[in-house]
Amino acid sequence: MVVLTHLKSLQAVELAIRMGSLKEAAEVLGITPAAVGQRVRALEDFLGADLLLRGRSGLRPTRQLDHALADLQLAFAALERVTQTLDFQRVSEIQIVADPDWAELWLAPRIHAFRDAHPNILFCINGAGDVPLRLGAPDLRIDYGGGPGEPLFTDVFLPVTGPDNPRRIADWDPVLQMEGMPLLHLKVQRESTDHPGWVEWFQKFGHREKGPDRGVHYPNARVALQAVRQNVGFLVCGLSLVLSGLEDGSIVNPFPASQHLGAPYPYRLKIRPGVEKRPQVERFAAWLRTEANQTRCEIQRLGRQ
Repeated sequence: MVVLTHLKSLQAVELAIRMGSLKEAAEVLGITPAAVGQRVRALEDFLGADLLLRGRSGLRPTRQLDHALADLQLAFAALERVTQTLDFQRVSEIQIVADPDWAELWLAPRIHAFRDAHPNILFCINGAGDVPLRLGAPDLRIDYGGGPGEPLFTDVFLPVTGPDNPRRIADWDPVLQMEGMPLLHLKVQRESTDHPGWVEWFQKFGHREKGPDRGVHYPNARVALQAVRQNVGFLVCGLSLVLSGLEDGSIVNPFPASQHLGAPYPYRLKIRPGVEKRPQVERFAAWLRTEANQTRCEIQRLGRQ
């Protein structure tokens, strides 16, 4: 069935128009903007026509898509209602959409313990896992930012680097220890003050006067931390994302942890109405809160050092 083959692509197109950007559509789907773009392009290649136009106010449909857009929106609204009415969520499955860095760097190292204790509970996290992604809203969503949702913990941002790099600054200028040192940045730090980076850190703590925004910019913390472990340079990163690396010594913080910047927002948990009383969701949410509380305590402890 051609329609079923391209259902995910149609979903990406409809969400991109409704949300106004590939990035916001990606956040809803729990995949990267690049993956959303690939789904859209696959459908465009199949049809031999462009479907989306980029304007000042966001994405808008081409003339060809515009003729079908009303039906497309009605179709996915109907699918959403069917999903809620029939509730395709099986008893043993939990569908999660989460901040990708948080999912890979905080959740992934911890979830094995929960899975060992509850081997019959299956997960789909950001579209991948034991079971396939289903249409409709996820059971749980974990975001970083303001708005509704239950706060899990509020992170702090601090410098980290590979284990060999602290020696590079040990005999450097005692005041401007970071002058000329290779800096790594996250793209989101350049785009938003919600994620403090080197510019804000140097403004508060000193150690460098020139070029606080120079250096390599990485698309996400997962990739940047690979470079950190290889001693490529120094990165300002959320403490919660590097706790395991600090513990095993593959990552170090070259300055006292008290020299950190508070995150403007917490990570927040949102549970889809109607599923919060399901046993598997209750168990996972309780475990998640316990782990988040441990992280909160660890952040507070390290932040006092």
